[in-house]
Amino acid sequence: MPEITYVVPDGTSHVVDVPVGQSVMDGSVRNNLPGIVAECGGSCSCATCHVHVDEQFAASFGEITDEERDLLEYAEDVCDRSRLSCQLVVTAGCDGARVTVPDSNG
Repeated sequence: MPEITYVVPDGTSHVVDVPVGQSVMDGSVRNNLPGIVAECGGSCSCATCHVHVDEQFAASFGEITDEERDLLEYAEDVCDRSRLSCQLVVTAGCDGARVTVPDSNG
């Protein structure tokens, strides 16, 4: 199973095994990590699962959609590495990926 590292708002890191086909959001929620609220349950209709993907792993996930980009306009602490974790579907190539939950999510 691919390992995803989550850096949560207090600065601590959590390494989580996330099954291929599940989202980065699922891995966080399943492990009760702070910062990824996921109010919409992963249906890409809120921005409460906003994360920053480490640059070296950005290409490991699918391309950002227009819908996701529109929702990120309402999030705080948005940067060029911002994604909604519900839209980051884990593949074998994601092993070792690192995402940071912005302080505004904490």
